[in-house]
Amino acid sequence: MNIDVSRWFDLTGRVALVTGGCRGLGFAIARGLAAAGAKVVVNGRDAAALADATARLARDGYAADGAQFDVTDAQAIREGIAAIAKRAGHIDILVNNAGIQRRHPLVDFPQRDWDDIIATNLTAPHIVSQAVLPAMIERRRGKIIHIASLMAEFARPTVVPYIAAKGGVRQLTRGMAVELAAHGIQVNAIAPGYFATEMNRALLDDAKFDAWVKARTPAGRWGRPDEIAGLAVFLASSAADYVTGQMVMIDGGMSVAL
Repeated sequence: MNIDVSRWFDLTGRVALVTGGCRGLGFAIARGLAAAGAKVVVNGRDAAALADATARLARDGYAADGAQFDVTDAQAIREGIAAIAKRAGHIDILVNNAGIQRRHPLVDFPQRDWDDIIATNLTAPHIVSQAVLPAMIERRRGKIIHIASLMAEFARPTVVPYIAAKGGVRQLTRGMAVELAAHGIQVNAIAPGYFATEMNRALLDDAKFDAWVKARTPAGRWGRPDEIAGLAVFLASSAADYVTGQMVMIDGGMSVAL
């Protein structure tokens, strides 16, 4: 019997929302999901950045739309999800990618920065998921993918709230997976290592840190944003219907090397 493996990864007819999808890993994931056949809705706060992202996807021949709302604003999220449902249809795939980073020594870490990091990196995945879940539960189908981090498992100085938030994302993934499996919904997380994105620009421009990353990573380099897309497509596809509650590292081997 011949098996058409390509059908396992085909996302044709599905609608995917990618938060923080205008640039970096979010845009790479959005493009990957679109290439697999999904209609992609890119979320962001900046109208110009949204227009640019959707235009780039359209130029590549992909079906794309934009949704402008702040992922830390519950009311704006509900309104945004409702608008997406009217324009594009129900959301089959949610990628909670939006994130921020601030760096300070722990003893001097500003409370406002702590609050912003927790709100964007941990609370937002919860409240955006809440907004899409009723329709997923009704259809008894859905995929939710959180973007965690290598810092969900490990730690470095000056980023304590980010570490706390991403560790929370790992447990959020597990808790949601256990509760939602009975509804036919799979929840997983992707934990990127060091990728060459604008969010990491300060680190990329630091020659000493750049050398450390390359020496510490068995692959000997930073990750390219497009390299995360395949994993996202897998977790969003029917090929991963029996995969839930997992956090998958994608880090060039850093997490397993001494």
